[in-house]
Amino acid sequence: MRCFTILGPSQSGKSTLLKALGELEGRPVTAAFTDALTVSQFSYLGESWAGFDIAGGPDFLGHAGEALAASDAAILCVPPDPEAAVLAAPHLRLVEQSDVPCFVFINKMDQDEARIRDIVGALQAYANHHIVLRQVPMRDAEGHVVGSVDLVSERAFQYREGQPSKLIEIPSDIQDREQEARAELLEHLADFDDSLMEQLIDDREPASGEVYTILAEAHRDSAIIAAYLGAASHGNGLTRLMKALRHEAPGRETIGLRLGIEAPLAVGVASDTRKHVGKSILIRALGSSIRHGEPLAGGSIGNLTGIDGKPVAEPLDPGTLAVAVKSDHLDPGMAYTAEGSQPLPRWTRGRPPTYPRLLLPANERDDARLSAALGRMAAADPGMETTQDGETGHAVVHLQGPIHLRRVLAKLAEDFGIEAAEQPVSGIYRETITRPIETHYRHRKQSGGAGQFADVVLTVRPQGRGAGFAFDETIKGGTVPRNYIPAVEAGAREAMERGPLGFPVVDVAVTLLDGKTHAVDSSDHAFRTAAKAGVREALEQAGSVVLQPIERVEIHVPTIHSGSLVALISSLKGQVLGFEAHRRARGWDVFQALIPAAAKEELFQALGGLSHGTAWFESHFDHYEELHGKDADRIREARAAELA
Repeated sequence: MRCFTILGPSQSGKSTLLKALGELEGRPVTAAFTDALTVSQFSYLGESWAGFDIAGGPDFLGHAGEALAASDAAILCVPPDPEAAVLAAPHLRLVEQSDVPCFVFINKMDQDEARIRDIVGALQAYANHHIVLRQVPMRDAEGHVVGSVDLVSERAFQYREGQPSKLIEIPSDIQDREQEARAELLEHLADFDDSLMEQLIDDREPASGEVYTILAEAHRDSAIIAAYLGAASHGNGLTRLMKALRHEAPGRETIGLRLGIEAPLAVGVASDTRKHVGKSILIRALGSSIRHGEPLAGGSIGNLTGIDGKPVAEPLDPGTLAVAVKSDHLDPGMAYTAEGSQPLPRWTRGRPPTYPRLLLPANERDDARLSAALGRMAAADPGMETTQDGETGHAVVHLQGPIHLRRVLAKLAEDFGIEAAEQPVSGIYRETITRPIETHYRHRKQSGGAGQFADVVLTVRPQGRGAGFAFDETIKGGTVPRNYIPAVEAGAREAMERGPLGFPVVDVAVTLLDGKTHAVDSSDHAFRTAAKAGVREALEQAGSVVLQPIERVEIHVPTIHSGSLVALISSLKGQVLGFEAHRRARGWDVFQALIPAAAKEELFQALGGLSHGTAWFESHFDHYEELHGKDADRIREARAAELA
């Protein structure tokens, strides 16, 4: 079985294309394995094929990456609009990262009059590989596409609704255009073959068979991207595309080499968990001896079925797809050997999740179940990560955006029976002091039996931004025995966990100057309690100020949208650090800026709007800075209400 992945922007006709390809020679077997992945298996010219249809939109790039890792080829399905090329840019970038041979299919040519050259030129702005045009369109008097001319065989095919295309003579009015386009194709291919180069220099016409061979080799080596055209909804251009896949896509033997993984037995394509069924994982066999009960990834394989739920012949033939049920040790995004597994390259996971949300179970008794369910979902979803909120202990999910969040909440309810509510992650602020305070605190407690006594004199002073917490002591004469000093430090550190404003305290140094002890009632606990209370008292006297975290963001954005980011960053009270062209992704810039951490969600929303969902960012903490005026007052009031 040979496999390909169809990906591209939303509304480009991917699902229609896969359905039409599967119906070229009969009825395909199709199943929606997850909400992101539909699989179709069919036969063409005596060979078994499988296509992965990935839902459009940048949220699903991770699913596309894992499907590409198991594929022999990729079909980038795009609309016939040069201005829509930027919407395909994230998908084209992913394909080039994968090094999977790519076939561009310009779909819906019956609906538009755009010039093919303009469409390919717009796509080329985002491709490091040459995109070579394999066909030129034939148009009627009204400009509608009614057929195409193959630039290698130089044969013209007229489209017929519901029937195979008809072979006709090349119309005289497009012969010049066909010759020009063919010359461009041959010039590109001559870069890969010296003999073809010599023939072009000598003005000799190469044989079509020779050109097909050079084209196929260049495509299998992922040295070029070939562009085809048609209209999947009318069955136009499909035969030419399938024949190209058949002759120019490499075999499964290249997958391990491309992934940098030696001799994998299988690749995990996707996973899903359903009520009453449990975990199911779609795998593609790359080696032999995969069967029920045999070891794979260090565990025994569960039941193996086809995508239609019917049993499959075992052992699986290399290249075959199967669904492994009751194989909880298997996860997608991994390449398996008999003894273990190895993660697929980072590019397969798509964009890093930058939309954090705190999830709270509607029923407190579901807290443990919620954490377990989210862990299982994150293992199956390459665009999702889970962490724990350091302040509340609740689960935090990091997602691709609001739509992704809705899907996660729906799946929790439907498949795991857990109702959950979401809210923004809070507690990002910190506080510190701006002047030193010396304090004297005595802890004394007597309630029958052994009492508690500790006396400490402390200095609490501000440190430079980013210095963190520091502790030292200047005890002389043993007024505080050395064995109690670690307890004083521990108490001071505990006081830093929540300051007068309710936030963790940072950039403060505490010095133990003096103290007193009692021969019977002093203890580690007493000195820890005294230090904690003394430092808190000092923080109250010093007067805390609010600190907001500043994040360094790295925005990956198509070049045509870079100019809009300057005004956006300024509106978020950020600082532009500069931008430069991406070193490996053509047509992309990397934009560097500093913004308040609280503005990240606004950046996420605004970035999606101005770039039509194509841009994305990564961020990490850079430093804290003091928050002044009304903004600081608002944060204080909100925190007080939260803690009330």
